[in-house]
Amino acid sequence: MAAEELKTLSDLAQLGAGIAIGFGAIGAGLGIGIATKGLMDAIARQPEIAGKAVGFFLVGAALAEACAIYALIIALKLSGMIG
Repeated sequence: MAAEELKTLSDLAQLGAGIAIGFGAIGAGLGIGIATKGLMDAIARQPEIAGKAVGFFLVGAALAEACAIYALIIALKLSGMIG
């Protein structure tokens, strides 16, 4: 019965959009979480590098978040919300 419900291309595109944004959000969340843990460990060991370490962290967090934005663009494209 489930195979009969997903027979049109539009339905499969909607499923692909959900999968794309799901994995994109999970990946970005894990990446930023691991980076935050590394930042906290580094600052705990050497508090004097906090300012410099936060700058590097922000660059890394922006790169990880870019992957989530790419997943959002793909999901919007698959769902037909953008051209």
